[in-house]
Amino acid sequence: MRFHVLSIGVTAGVTAAALLSLPVSTLAQQGSTGARTTNSANEKAAPPNAAPRAADGHPDLSGTWAAAGGISSVFQSQKKEDGSISIKGGDQYYIFTSKRPTGPPRANNPYTQNVPQYKPEFLEKVKYLSDNESKTDQVFYCGKPGVPRLGPPRKIAQTPKEVIFLYEDMSGDGYRVIPTDGRPHRADVDPSYNGDSIGHWEGDTLVVEAVNFVEDTWFGENGYLHSDAMKVTERFTREGDTINYIVTVDDPKVLVKPWTMNPRRLQLSNEQLEESPRCADQDGSRLLNSDHHQQR
Repeated sequence: MRFHVLSIGVTAGVTAAALLSLPVSTLAQQGSTGARTTNSANEKAAPPNAAPRAADGHPDLSGTWAAAGGISSVFQSQKKEDGSISIKGGDQYYIFTSKRPTGPPRANNPYTQNVPQYKPEFLEKVKYLSDNESKTDQVFYCGKPGVPRLGPPRKIAQTPKEVIFLYEDMSGDGYRVIPTDGRPHRADVDPSYNGDSIGHWEGDTLVVEAVNFVEDTWFGENGYLHSDAMKVTERFTREGDTINYIVTVDDPKVLVKPWTMNPRRLQLSNEQLEESPRCADQDGSRLLNSDHHQQR
């Protein structure tokens, strides 16, 4: 059985080398220690946690960023003195004594925290999808995870009018080109896995809003279904060599209220992006139980 551990691999038809030729910003260079240096007197005088600035004055998000992939399958577990096991990972927090809690996390479930609250008429379907994840989750079979399950980008190239996100994912190397010049969402495009994205700046935070998604993806583990009304808002705030990444999912058709994913912190990295190995399912048809991504 093939398990997803991290989202790894980049660019469908767009290479990192090609994107590096873009006039993204000339003020920063990354040294062997991961620190950024510049000849700007203003940069030298800035405090250590200040974000470098692009020519247009906005924080420069360009660079390669180290973060776990969007699929939350690497969990940390610890056995406690009372015999219970604490497992932390992704957007859920489990504490259980003998087995994984039945069904998807719910707001009224004492074993979980920070989970989306679904309207009552969707709870049974979410539970079914979660209980049968190895058969109902298309990611198990090399399907595209979509946004926001894809996770934060591994590389960002920033220009005055757009940002380009590059991803590493086992379902195929992907990218997003996001205009930041004030244009509205497109009205003449078909729904897609990553949706239609536009960006704008709120102070020093880049805000990316995506809509118009296909409906057969999940926005998180445990059967987190959505409708065609889903709107995903990603926020990127740079502090020194880190980016705070926060995602909010709003879907008034299925959710009681918008859900905000646990924040993630991205670290500037010297790593080079590499092409992902081709995802090929070989054992899905042999599954006899309902194994989940997070089971080891």
